[in-house]
Amino acid sequence: MQVTSSVRQPLVTGGKTYHDVTHDVSRQVEGKPSLAWFLAFLTAVGTLAIGFIAVAATVWEGIGMWGLNKTVGWAWDITNFVWWVGIGHAGTLISAVLLLFRQKWRTSINRAAEAMTIFAVICAAMFPVLHMGRPWLGAYWALPLPNTFGSLWVNFNSPLLWDVFAISTYFSVSLVFWYIGLIPDFATIRDRATGLRKTIYGALSFGWDGAAKTWMRYESVSLILAGLATPLVLSVHTIVSFDFATSVIPGWHTTIFPPYFVAGAIFSGFAMVLTLMIITRKVFKLEDYITMGHIELMNIVIIITGSIVGIAYITEFFIAWYSGVEAEQYAFINRATGPYWWAYWSMMTCNVISPQLFWFKKIRTSIVATFALSIVVNIGMWFERFVIIVTSLHRDFLPSSWAMFYPSWADVGVYLFTFGLFFTLFFLFAKFFPVINMAEVKSVLKSSSEKAAK
Repeated sequence: MQVTSSVRQPLVTGGKTYHDVTHDVSRQVEGKPSLAWFLAFLTAVGTLAIGFIAVAATVWEGIGMWGLNKTVGWAWDITNFVWWVGIGHAGTLISAVLLLFRQKWRTSINRAAEAMTIFAVICAAMFPVLHMGRPWLGAYWALPLPNTFGSLWVNFNSPLLWDVFAISTYFSVSLVFWYIGLIPDFATIRDRATGLRKTIYGALSFGWDGAAKTWMRYESVSLILAGLATPLVLSVHTIVSFDFATSVIPGWHTTIFPPYFVAGAIFSGFAMVLTLMIITRKVFKLEDYITMGHIELMNIVIIITGSIVGIAYITEFFIAWYSGVEAEQYAFINRATGPYWWAYWSMMTCNVISPQLFWFKKIRTSIVATFALSIVVNIGMWFERFVIIVTSLHRDFLPSSWAMFYPSWADVGVYLFTFGLFFTLFFLFAKFFPVINMAEVKSVLKSSSEKAAK
């Protein structure tokens, strides 16, 4: 009896054929929404509606509705902005970087990760716009447009302007990359549909004919976009970190922020991908495509990036001590032992200690443990941004300026609104668009399926 074994776990299980891939993914788009999807969608829309009250109040009354004070000028809003930008990082990394490195395991998860990036960046962009107070009077000043109001021009030395360029470029490239990947799958659904649905998906597929030359152009464009998007993975959160690193405030003025922020963004982004994909594979019965092998590989990325973040935390403390600057030393001691100690130790527990559990194979191959820890990581990454911003501001150089920050109901409501918006968009995407890239899964089916492994 001859026994053969594969070097790696198959990426597609269940002995699927090309027809099975088309049927399993297309049925989510073609069929009626399930009760689970409908209840989840209603919950998301309800959260969106509740949060909209806070957004409307903020726009009507101004950002005085928020819990900011003259000492803590940046707090809840910028914390949430950086957190959402970080979540949007994994999509481009999975799509672009892993495509350039020819990693086949990206094929089942890249579509949802790309969509997550688009929706997370939309949520992030809300906060700077709302922070302007009356954006309809001044939002366009952040754009490099010639003006007719005198000698006032955009300040290109401002890191906040760099954010506008970085986020808008990131969003544009990610959106194009995501849509280009959808075109062959839209054509597949078009060919199976009738009536109005056929017309809609026909328009979305841009007349895709599946010819060899069409596929060649598709692959060329994908590689070009991947090459453009890869530097963005590093540059976007680097530029966001400059909001802090270019200031002179103790706790912010440090050169470690760019790599530290990038690692943290990938860390939180992969955690959110895991949270969404575990739910998606269960609700849409896609366990044969989003396998335990995919989940384990993403958990390994979380171990690596979580360890980098942990080293960054320790390095910050060491540099603060080594610098001999009393204000810098006090900023970090105050983080760990001051009034916001609970936020600091929540951050350390969630971001440094909890990912180390993935060293155990039993845990990193457990659906329940992975789902729980992915949520814990994103809670920890939110606390990281809160700690960096609030604890560095709430105790100024002058004790007379010391103040505590407490979020108002409007702060919490706007954050709820972004959650509702994110999940509403994601559930609509999961219902009306193919959540798995059928074309790319088929391209690895012969080499990476369960049949090929035998």
